Amino acid sequence: MDYKIALIRGDGIGPEVVGEAVKVLEAVGRRFGHTFSYEEVLMGGCATDAVGKSYPEGTAEKCKACDAVLLGAVGGPKWGSDRPAEERPETGLLAIRKDLGLYANLRPAKLLPPMADACPLQREIAQCGIDLMMVRELTGGLYFGKRDRYKTNDRGVEASDLLTYSELEIERIGRRAFELARLRRKKVSSVDKANVLETSRLWRSVMHRLAKEYSDVEYEDILVDNCAMQLVRDPAQFDVIVTENMFGDILSDEASMITGSIGLLPSASIGDSAPGLYEPIHGSAPDIAGQDKANPIATILSVAMMMRYSFQLPDEAAAIENAIDSVLAEGWRTADIASPGDQPIGTQKMGGLICEKLC
Repeated sequence: MDYKIALIRGDGIGPEVVGEAVKVLEAVGRRFGHTFSYEEVLMGGCATDAVGKSYPEGTAEKCKACDAVLLGAVGGPKWGSDRPAEERPETGLLAIRKDLGLYANLRPAKLLPPMADACPLQREIAQCGIDLMMVRELTGGLYFGKRDRYKTNDRGVEASDLLTYSELEIERIGRRAFELARLRRKKVSSVDKANVLETSRLWRSVMHRLAKEYSDVEYEDILVDNCAMQLVRDPAQFDVIVTENMFGDILSDEASMITGSIGLLPSASIGDSAPGLYEPIHGSAPDIAGQDKANPIATILSVAMMMRYSFQLPDEAAAIENAIDSVLAEGWRTADIASPGDQPIGTQKMGGLICEKLC
């Protein structure tokens, strides 16, 4: 089969980790008889430097013409909050998610067996295992609500952000969560703040209706503050966690850290028909850019998610995951996951070792 992939290499370490992921794609192609072609797409701080906008005209159209999108990382202090909105990399991220209809962000948090010692939780908790999927609504909520800033007579400047959700938005992300749970361990934990927020009360009522349709899946409501606590007390209790945009942004980062390193975790942003967007959850790490120090595993695992969710190639996805497990089991480590006394390897070496396992 032939597949066309849009490459957004981005900023900082983005070009380095995407480069290793492309090598893995080529190795997969040789092993399984696929061919991959690539469309280079400019987005992020590098786009601001080149054309004055982080999200240039035609970005969405180029991506829509491809079967999937692979994103390295965007952003950095060079393009901070003092810049106009159209120059900030985060504006480009929000825009591409909206334009491609990518309303569901899937973030697996799994403690790989060779990395058990890297888990910051107590050993008896880590030994129970961590294997959960965070399903975050991606195109609604506070991040896309109406913003305002105005002067008051007695309180100085005041700002507001409007949090809104519709039944349609909640139902479609809820269905994603239930369908994923059916492929896993058949449990959905829905996170909200229904004791305070009206949007959360609507969220809960829609999720309860869906739970009746998916009677084969265990369902529970959990308040966001309790969920944050339970993730460090007993993460093994969770299978699929579904929540709104801002709660998911925070909880998914928490879930990632209990697995040992954000350098190991991928993500997928998908919709109903548009090409999915796949990216590591780590940032652009400009402090180590160009030094061959970045961990490419999260980006390579994002390629595995691409195989599974966009191309329906589960064997290819499993081959990538098994190759990574084998390399880690042999003791190879980049600097971010190395233990004291280890001799860490670089970005290119790690990518090369994974490719060797795929041959």
